[in-house]
This record gives sequence, structure tokens and C-alpha cells, in this order.
Amino acid sequence: MIDKLPTVKKLMRHLHQVPFLATKNLYRVTSYFLQLDQERLQQFCAALQEAKSKIILCNVCFVWQEKDTDCVFCADSSRDDSVICVVESWHELLVIERTQAYRGMYHVLGGVISPLDGISASDLKIDELVTRAALGVNEIIFALNQTPEGEATSAFIARKLQQLPLKITCLAKGVPIGSNLEFVDRLTVSKALTDRRSF
Repeated sequence: MIDKLPTVKKLMRHLHQVPFLATKNLYRVTSYFLQLDQERLQQFCAALQEAKSKIILCNVCFVWQEKDTDCVFCADSSRDDSVICVVESWHELLVIERTQAYRGMYHVLGGVISPLDGISASDLKIDELVTRAALGVNEIIFALNQTPEGEATSAFIARKLQQLPLKITCLAKGVPIGSNLEFVDRLTVSKALTDRRSF
């Protein structure tokens, strides 16, 4: 039937490119958009376009920020700028922030080294992290997902930092191996941060 509706097929093809949108939900999401009244659809599109035009990455920690304001983390004088927690993405940062157990700074890599996906070290914010670490940082905490790619990325960065006089730690193994921080409960993440150990 979809083959006879080329406009719907085109919409679904674009929706299929959205990460984390399960294939089984494509029909439901398509139906949702097609059933929106014109005003709500325009509001949705306008909000998406506004976010795309006004949200940028902080040029220090690479967290999202509003274009005309300071980074909410870098500008917060109550945070400890001698400690940097390294995360893959915004999702993991939000999980850690929800624990309210961490008051240092962050560094968002933008992913992990994954040759099979065509992602190399040069595609990530690793050199920027090394530069930051050399400016009076006392501790680097690796809070990457405990997957083979996450572990390999942590090891790669640790080698680049080994000449610097700082402490390198990682989350305690209370976080299940192979899991994503985005889906781990708050108490487990908080405990893993508290019991972090040398990398």
C-alpha cells in the first residue's frame, strides 16, 4: 500500500534516518504528523528550525548552549574546574547531572572511536580535551559507556594524558558492562561516581 503513496513513503524514508526511532514505530510517528492540524505542525517545524539556528556547542566543553548566552557549565563559578568528567554525548551528561552527585566540569567527546562506523579519534573532541587537561586540571573522570568502543576510547585518551600530572579515574564497575548511561538508574550512576577508581 505504501508504494502507492509516494509522499508518505518519502516522509517515512526521512523518519527512518532518525537515530533511536525504532522501525516498528515509523507508522505511528508518520500517522502522528499526518494527523496534526496545520497550526500545530507549523509550531513544531518552527521550534525545530529555531533550535537548529540558536543552539550551538560551547567551544570549551562542547555542551549545547544558546548562541547568545554563556555555557551553563563553564560560566558556573560554583563548579570545580579542576575536575573534568568526559562523556560521549549530551545524554550521559544529563544522567550524571540528575544524580546531583557531581559538581565538576564536563567534556563532551561527540561519540567514541569506532572504526566499523567510520569514527576515528580525529572525529572526536580528544585534542581539545588534552589541551584543557594541561591547564591546571587535577582529575579526569572517564564516564564513557562501558562498551568495547568506550573502553578503547578511554584507553586511547589515557595514553595521550599520561605525561600530565593529573589523576585519571573512571566510573566504578557498578554500571553494568555493555549498558548505556542513558538507561542506568540514578542511584547506580551516583554510586559509580562516588566509588570511581584509577583508570
